[in-house]
Amino acid sequence: MHRRSGPIHRARQPEDPERAVRPDKEGYSESSQRDHKMRRKTRVVQIGKVKVGGNNPISIQSMTTTDTKDAKATIAQIHGLEEIGCEIIRVSAPDMASAMALKEIKENISIPLVADIHYDYRIALEAAKYVDKLRINPGNIGTPDKVKMVVEEAKQRSLPIRIGVNLGSLERPLFLKYGYAAEAMVESAIRHVKILEELDFYDTIVSLKASDVPRMVKAYELFAEKTDYPLHLGVTEAGGKMNGSIKSAMGMGILLQKGIGDTIRVSLSDDPREEVRAGWQILKSMGLRKRGVDVTSCPTCARTHMDVIKMTEEIEKATERMTKPLHVAIMGCSVNGPGESGKADIGIVGAPGKHLLYRSGKFVKPVKDDEIFSALLEEIQKEQ
Repeated sequence: MHRRSGPIHRARQPEDPERAVRPDKEGYSESSQRDHKMRRKTRVVQIGKVKVGGNNPISIQSMTTTDTKDAKATIAQIHGLEEIGCEIIRVSAPDMASAMALKEIKENISIPLVADIHYDYRIALEAAKYVDKLRINPGNIGTPDKVKMVVEEAKQRSLPIRIGVNLGSLERPLFLKYGYAAEAMVESAIRHVKILEELDFYDTIVSLKASDVPRMVKAYELFAEKTDYPLHLGVTEAGGKMNGSIKSAMGMGILLQKGIGDTIRVSLSDDPREEVRAGWQILKSMGLRKRGVDVTSCPTCARTHMDVIKMTEEIEKATERMTKPLHVAIMGCSVNGPGESGKADIGIVGAPGKHLLYRSGKFVKPVKDDEIFSALLEEIQKEQ
C-alpha cells in the first residue's frame, strides 16, 4: 500500500512536458499527446489488478443494477460488462446479506470489485473481506471509532477507499453555507480526505459528482488544484442513454482535455453496458485510449449510394467484442469517401453499380450491394 505522511496538498505537474508518448497493449496514449494538456500528476492507487492515477490508462467503470443478494444475476451482468471492456465494477451493499454475497461474486469475476456502502460500518467491515476497494464517505459511516475500524481493516487488506461526494447529498451545514455550489462539494471532499489522513491513510480516490456539467467541472477543477489524489470522473444522475451520454461526454471531455481525471464512470438510466460503451467512446474520441473497431461513417445525403446507416449499425454490433484497435470507414459516396477510407485501416465507399473496398488506403476490389457487410466483416476479421 502506498502511503504518504503529511496533509492534503496541491497537485504537482509533471516536470518533463516533452516526454514520449507510450502506447499500451490496447493503444493507450498518455494525455501528454501534443493536442492534450499534460496529464495531471497524481499518486498511484492499486485497485486489484488495475492501477489508477499517475500515467496509467484512464480506466472505465460501471455499476451493477441487479439485487446484490442475487449473486448469480449479479455475476452474469458483470460478465456481460467485462466482455465489452468494463475494467472496474461497483456493486451496492445496502445490507449485511448483500455484503456476504460479495464473496461468491468476487470468486466468479476477473475484474476488480468495489463495494458501495453508506451509514453502517459493520457492512463495510464485512465487505472488506471480499472486495478490491471500498466506496464510503467517512463522515456518514459512523462515529470516529467506527471510522477508524473500517480504515484499519482497509489498511490491513491493502484496500483503497473512494470518497464519493454528490451534490444531491451534501452535509446540511455545507448546504446552508454554500447552497448547491461546487465549493460545497470541494469542502466536503477535503473534510473527508482529512479524516482519512488523520488515520494515516492515503490510498484514496475522490469523486465530486453533480447532475449538471458546469458545477461538476468546477468542483473537479477546484479540487485538482489542491491535491494529488487520483480522481474518479462522473456526472451523476445524468439521465437516459442519449442525454446522459452527452452530459457525460461534455463534462468529462472538458476535464480530460485539461489533464484532469484518472478513471471514469458514465452514469445512465439504462442498461449498464451502455455506460461502458459510452465511456470507451469518450476516451477513444479524445485519443486517450484505443480499443476495438472505431467506425467513421457519413451522415448520408442525396449522393449516398448505399445504406450507410444500416451498415454502420450492423458492423458496430458484429464487432463489439473485438479488442484489437482498428479504424473502419463506411462512406456513402466519392466526395469524402476516398479520403476517409485512405486514413482508415479498412474502408468502403459507395459508388454507382459497385462499391469500392479499401485496405490501408489502397483499393482492394469492387463489392456488390448485397456483399457489402460480408466483405467488410471479412476484412475486419483478418485483423483480429
